[in-house]
Amino acid sequence: MPDVTKTAAPADEAVDTPSVVAAAAPQQEKARSLWGDAWHDLRRNPYFIVSSVLIFFLLLIAALPGLFTSASPTAGDLVHHYVGKPELGKIGSEGWLGYDIQGRSVYARLIHGTRASIIVGVAVTAIVTVVGSIMGMISGYFGGVIDAVLSRITDIFFGIPFLLGAMVVLQSFTDRTILVVVFALAFLGWTQITRVMRGAVITVKQADYVQAAKALGAGTTRILFRHILPNAMAPVIVVATIALGGYISAEATLSYLGLGLASPTVSWGVDISAGVQAIRTSQHILLYPSIMVSITVLAFIMLGEAVRNALDPKLR
Repeated sequence: MPDVTKTAAPADEAVDTPSVVAAAAPQQEKARSLWGDAWHDLRRNPYFIVSSVLIFFLLLIAALPGLFTSASPTAGDLVHHYVGKPELGKIGSEGWLGYDIQGRSVYARLIHGTRASIIVGVAVTAIVTVVGSIMGMISGYFGGVIDAVLSRITDIFFGIPFLLGAMVVLQSFTDRTILVVVFALAFLGWTQITRVMRGAVITVKQADYVQAAKALGAGTTRILFRHILPNAMAPVIVVATIALGGYISAEATLSYLGLGLASPTVSWGVDISAGVQAIRTSQHILLYPSIMVSITVLAFIMLGEAVRNALDPKLR
C-alpha cells in the first residue's frame, strides 16, 4: 500500500489564529455613559446651541460690562430728561436707546443691570441645589423617622406661596441688597429640589452597585457621595437649570413691586419699576429691560428643556 503521510499545511494556508480573527473583526464602538450620551445629544440639539450662545453672551456682559459701554449707569444729566428718541445713526453709543427720568443712559443701565440679575439667579440656584440635594439625600437614603420629619418640614415650606413668602421676608429688611434678595429667594426655593432628589435617591439606593458597596463595608458618606449622588443628579440638574430663569424673573417682579433691589443698585427690575411711572410718554424705559428679562428667562428655559431631553431616555 502506498505510504500516506500527513504533511503540515503551508504557513500561508494555516488556519486563522484568534488574534488574526480579532484583528479582522470590526471594532465595536465603545459604549457611552449617561453623561457622555447626553453630551452627544446636546451637541446636536439646536435649542442647546442657541441657549448656550445667549447665556454665554449674557455672562460676558455681566462679567465685563466695560466692553460694551463706557457710560456710567448712575450719572445723569437732566438735559436728557426723558429723551426717548433713538439715535439710530449712533448704535452702541451712550444714548442710542434713550434716557430715563434723571437723564441716565438706558443702554448703560441695561448693560450694567445684567450683573445683578445674573448674580441673583445663579446664587439662588446654587444655594437651593446644595441645600435641597443634601436634605433630599438624607431623607431618601435613611427613610423612617428622619424621612418623615424632613418630608413634613419640606411640605410646610412648600405650602407657602413663593413670591408672597419672599415679600414677607424682604419686608423684614430695610436695606435690601443683592445678598438679602438672594437669601429671601433661597429661603423658600429649596423645596422642589429636595423632593426631586429624595425620589431619585429612593430609586438609586435599590441598585445592585449600592448593595454591593454596603456588603463590602463602604461607609455611609462614601456611598452617598460616590455612588448615589452622581447617579441621582440628572433630574436635579434639569430642575435647577429651568428654575434659574424663574429666579431671575422673581427678582425682577420683586424689584418692580418695590420689595426687591432698590437704587442705587442697577438692575432690570428697578428700571422696569421706574418705567411704569412714565409708561404713557416714555415707553422705552420699560420696554428694553423687559425684553432683556424675557430673553434671559427664555434662554435658561430652553437650556433646561434641552438638558431634560438629553438626560431622559423616555423622551428620545
